[in-house]
Amino acid sequence: MARTFSVSDSVIIEASPSLVYQHVCNPALMGRWSPENLGATLSAQQGPAHVGMVFDGHNKRGALRWTTRCTVTAAEQNELFRFRVHAIGLKQPRLRGPIATWEYRFEPTPEGTKVTETWTDDRRSWPDSVANLFDKAATRGSTFADFQRTNIRITLRNLKAALESPSEIR
Repeated sequence: MARTFSVSDSVIIEASPSLVYQHVCNPALMGRWSPENLGATLSAQQGPAHVGMVFDGHNKRGALRWTTRCTVTAAEQNELFRFRVHAIGLKQPRLRGPIATWEYRFEPTPEGTKVTETWTDDRRSWPDSVANLFDKAATRGSTFADFQRTNIRITLRNLKAALESPSEIR
């Protein structure tokens, strides 16, 4: 079966693009919304997200925990935030190679902001049959595209709920 290399979904959030961007472009906060990500440790390069910023993402799936090394590839304030995942490991991201790219686009709407989250499989050198077998073992039966489609839907739903909540720090 041929792989799907990219999936995305969108949601309208009743908040300004600047507020939504401010939250999403801080990888340390992602654990608040994602069903799999626990947040991130930023490198010494503190401050606003910028191209070249490196961070380690902390993740979980069931009892399994792992860390990914990521580099920001786009940080266009209130419009676009993108990062590339290029290393993975249990406690330290030691295994290097193209893994995935995550992208968030922000578009003003009359209601607030349309946020589009996209996952792209960067494992282009893997044969489809090998990737599909690995994916089904790693996700307990799905391809990564199907698995990430669900994760994206949950993340966007949680992000919307959090940023539309009166208790969210604005």
